[in-house]
Amino acid sequence: MSMINYASREINCKLVYYGPGLGGKTTNLEHIYGKVSPNTRGKMISLATETERTLFFDFLPVDLGTIRGFKTRFHLYTVPGQVYYNASRKLILKGVDGIVFVADSQIERMEANVESMQNLYDNMSEYGYDLTKIPFVIQYNKRDLPNAAPVRDLQASLNPGWPIDDGAHQKITPDASHPGENLIEKIDGQWIGHAPYLEAVAVRGDGVFDTLKTISKMVLKTLS
Repeated sequence: MSMINYASREINCKLVYYGPGLGGKTTNLEHIYGKVSPNTRGKMISLATETERTLFFDFLPVDLGTIRGFKTRFHLYTVPGQVYYNASRKLILKGVDGIVFVADSQIERMEANVESMQNLYDNMSEYGYDLTKIPFVIQYNKRDLPNAAPVRDLQASLNPGWPIDDGAHQKITPDASHPGENLIEKIDGQWIGHAPYLEAVAVRGDGVFDTLKTISKMVLKTLS
């Protein structure tokens, strides 16, 4: 989880972009890296596999304020999409503070999305992490493609929700980004919570910073 550097008065937070191969994780990080000021970012590190790259860099956002006098530095990672790199996936998840699941909206990639989401839940469980209790955002990427599945179908497969047993949280919570939808709602007598989601076209940069801002604010809320 987050690490505090008292010498530099920084809180270091780890964000991991997860999802199926070629879904847009790397594109998200490359776009962010290219847009943030060189003065506030670290070096981008790329670990190449035969078919994909695992990227990492850190940046110090200048517009999110401080927490008890400490600046917040975010370290962004992607994971290899292919299942046979699962050991690398698990290693990168260790100590994570927030997760962005980048789903490929193409209809024919639905099975790969579901497989990767299940893999995420499994790997988090091995560390004793509860994905429903840490900052978690879903990005539906490639919304510009003609074969993109409807968001309602993606939601049904990837973000159906989880039971909310804590009475303090059993209240209707509107989704600020999607009028008429709720992050927490009551369905057939059961309180259900959903992860926030955003739509994106990462190759154009659409939705990339909205996603980053959403997950960053969720992480900062857990620290304050």
